[in-house]
Amino acid sequence: MATHLQGSLFDQADEMSLGPLDGLRRTGLGDGAWLDLLPGWLSGADALFARLAAEVPWQAERRRMYEQVVDVPRLLAFYRAGDALPHPVLDEVRDALSAHYATELGEPFTTAGLCYYRDGRDSVAWHGDRIGRGRRENTMVAILSVGAPRDLLLRPRGGGHAVRHPLGHGDLLVMGGSCQRTWEHAIPKSAHAAGPRISVQFRPHGVR
Repeated sequence: MATHLQGSLFDQADEMSLGPLDGLRRTGLGDGAWLDLLPGWLSGADALFARLAAEVPWQAERRRMYEQVVDVPRLLAFYRAGDALPHPVLDEVRDALSAHYATELGEPFTTAGLCYYRDGRDSVAWHGDRIGRGRRENTMVAILSVGAPRDLLLRPRGGGHAVRHPLGHGDLLVMGGSCQRTWEHAIPKSAHAAGPRISVQFRPHGVR
């Protein structure tokens, strides 16, 4: 699969490594929801993007929407608990997140969902990860972004002022507390996307 990623001037390393997590910045959103953000946590992220884009068995899905079946506007892959992740650095990411949030979360991150946004036409609509336990319990979803930045928007559930975070080139964002129940997030279509992006979402057991 061809990709056309313009590399970051700040991420030219071929060797992938994680920085410390003590640089995470937390923002309270209200109603028990919060975000942690750490730009550029993974160095060598553009090299990881190239490997994932070429080697992950991406799936194009179709879903029923109202009276018709439509293409999902992104490519997808999902790794269950116990599945081999598509690159060893993602095991390091999952283990580092599980260790950092062990006390607060009380359990490890176990699954990994990947989304490939090929260009600005690919997107995901407003939603919360409320399938399973996230519908009734506080939980966490950690997102590692590689490739060109795309805006992730968050707003209170039901509408309101949106918060915007451009994510790419090794950035980490963690949504925690009641965020999946009381807030929604989206990746809107963009006429100004600089290139493709892959997000890797780590979740605890039973959260989708």
